[in-house]
Amino acid sequence: MDWHIAAVYLILLVSLALFITEKIRVDLVALLVLCTLTLFGLVTPAEAFSGFSNPAVITVWAMFIVSSGLTRTGIAKIIGRHVLRLAGTGEVRLISVIMLTSAFLSAFMNNIGVAALLLPVVIDLSRTTGIAPSRLLLPLALSSLLGGLTTMVGTPPNLLVSMALGDAGYERFELFDFTPLGLLIVLAAIGFFLLLGRRLLPTRSPARELAHRPEADLQARYRLKERTFTLVVPRGSHVANKTIAESRLTNIAGLKVIAAMQYGKTKVLPSSDYRLLGGQRLLVQGRLDRFKRLKNWNELIVSRERSVLWDLVSDEILLFEVQLSPTCSMAGQPLDHAAFREKFLGNVLAVRRGDDVRREGMARLPLDPGDRLLIQGGEETLNRLEKSTDFDECFDVTDKDLVDDYEISDQIFVIRVPSDSAFVGKPLYESGIGDLFDFRLLGTIRGTKLDLLPGRDELVTQEDRWLIQGDLSQVDVLRGLQELEIDTEGAADLDELAADKIALVEAMLAPRSGLARKTIADIQFEEKYGLEVLAVWRQGENYRSELSGMSLELGDAFLLMGPRDKLELLQNDPEFLVLTPVSTGEEENTSKAWIATSILAGFVVAILSGALTIEVAAVLAASLMALTRCLTMEEAYQAIEWRSIFLIAGMLPLGIALQTTGAAAYTAGQLMNVLGDASPWVVIFSFYLMTAMATLFIPTAALVVLMAPIVLTASNTLGISPEPGMMAIAIAASASFASPVSHPANLLVMGPGGYKFADYFRVGIPLTLVVFLVTVIFLPFIWPLNPA
Repeated sequence: MDWHIAAVYLILLVSLALFITEKIRVDLVALLVLCTLTLFGLVTPAEAFSGFSNPAVITVWAMFIVSSGLTRTGIAKIIGRHVLRLAGTGEVRLISVIMLTSAFLSAFMNNIGVAALLLPVVIDLSRTTGIAPSRLLLPLALSSLLGGLTTMVGTPPNLLVSMALGDAGYERFELFDFTPLGLLIVLAAIGFFLLLGRRLLPTRSPARELAHRPEADLQARYRLKERTFTLVVPRGSHVANKTIAESRLTNIAGLKVIAAMQYGKTKVLPSSDYRLLGGQRLLVQGRLDRFKRLKNWNELIVSRERSVLWDLVSDEILLFEVQLSPTCSMAGQPLDHAAFREKFLGNVLAVRRGDDVRREGMARLPLDPGDRLLIQGGEETLNRLEKSTDFDECFDVTDKDLVDDYEISDQIFVIRVPSDSAFVGKPLYESGIGDLFDFRLLGTIRGTKLDLLPGRDELVTQEDRWLIQGDLSQVDVLRGLQELEIDTEGAADLDELAADKIALVEAMLAPRSGLARKTIADIQFEEKYGLEVLAVWRQGENYRSELSGMSLELGDAFLLMGPRDKLELLQNDPEFLVLTPVSTGEEENTSKAWIATSILAGFVVAILSGALTIEVAAVLAASLMALTRCLTMEEAYQAIEWRSIFLIAGMLPLGIALQTTGAAAYTAGQLMNVLGDASPWVVIFSFYLMTAMATLFIPTAALVVLMAPIVLTASNTLGISPEPGMMAIAIAASASFASPVSHPANLLVMGPGGYKFADYFRVGIPLTLVVFLVTVIFLPFIWPLNPA
């Protein structure tokens, strides 16, 4: 094997490994491939950057803009809404119309955009008809992929195989050359869903009787009433006249105040500086069991003999001071007490930064290199600290002056557990020492024995004494929270609020949102939009607690509550898709819909007449969209999926290297040897199966770039025209049905549909076989094996 071929294989294998592991972004991998090929001399600099001027790449970004123009002018939504309204209320008819509409729009629009556009419409139909959204959304997503098979501009793989044919000296595919086979596949897929596929779809939705009540629908789906209850603030309570922040309702009790009600007046979603009043009723959302645990703390007895206590136990407590290194993995992140204790078997008692010493609120303080931590632990703690690369220095704290400087003894106290306490016989972690308060449990005292750093699963016994380090004033805050009275009858108030002053909406991140992987706290829903996140739906699971630190992912659905007049901000934000829109009283502006339609029609005519090549026609159509103000240039730039553009442009040089180094010919030869004397159709369909399986791991655009030169070489070896093989891999690359992560359109419906990974596998595998069978049966008739 020539070293050039070996080098190409090595680059190919490394790039595939990076695609599969996702250690590096796929577009960055593609750029690294481009640079590596140039450094090894496997392609010339001109060939390396030829991908950015490739007609396929130009057409792809131009069609992103055209698709966005159709969306922003409302023409696509008009078509979708009016056609779907004709679908009636029967599930069979509804699935058929949804799939036909989605496939039709996807023939000329970006399939992700089509799925995003029709998603709220289909959810609204689900409510109107009482049919579960999980019965309709997966057919929507899969048909948007199938519709892309019907034209050359419907999906990037179609464009790439067409351009690859032209670069190899063959006639390119025309705009509608994909239509006969693509249309047969769409019809077969609809037939599959009507006969078998809909029986494989899950049914996850609220009951039919909730269909015309979107607010009740969402409350039922997210099971809000299970965690919604009313608290009464007694007159003279410690909480009265304190702000919500000062009361620690959110930090300690983990509750969200939805409304404060008194004398017939209601304050909806009060801010953290809102002052509570005696006699108020608070509608809150959170875990009732966690709140009830606070009541159990009322039984505990606090000892304030701190200095005497410290003198008695200080000789037995080992303390260490460490300094964070410049490469510390914890730098830039708040201190996670539980994770630190699990890793190093010790408690962090204080953080020193310069002359400032922090002993409370360490879990909210991002650590910096150079910070010093005071740690309580044992000999094993010291061993682990010394071995860790997170710290520059680690030494025993033996200097009494240093201990006094940290003022630790002022924060030591004992809590005694009475014999009749509800905590007796239960694990320590159920007391909520670390969850409810900023306390560190240094040890337990039983009789005269001090047990340092007890395990979280250790059972509490009668008359235990807990040696605690923390701010004792938090116990006084606790007294105020314990005075709040639970009124279980108040949960019904949520219905009244939702119908009058506030709204519940379900939303998700838009397909190209820049907010993916940011935490809910980072997005600042409350500060920016005046809305509260109540729950997150991910992969069929409902999350309703500890949401502020949760990172949102594409495909998540989240439930928001807020004043109706605030929701217009969210509906107009391109970062989000609102699945349950709230009417703002404004009519949608569709005055330019006819202009966008005319531009699309002109694009098709220009290509069919041969007046313009497809890349020139696409750029002209995109330019006219901006010129006629169907969208602004800023919106045009935002519409382009730059990740896909750089991925394709960066991988195209690898396709060139496969050809010029002989790697494609070598690979095709080895595959032919494996297949022996198999017929050309067996070879072609083997390429199909290889491509289809690879879509589970490799981006489809990159996959087609790699497969095209191999198929061209194999076709030349067999002495047949390359069109059947190229058509086969284009179809296989676009048939990504078996996984939510195989295509963004699949991921988009995961949250709103409540789907799990198994749902895609159960429906996608049979559909993949249907598409394969249709291709096997009809491809030989539509694209016969003519001599090359």
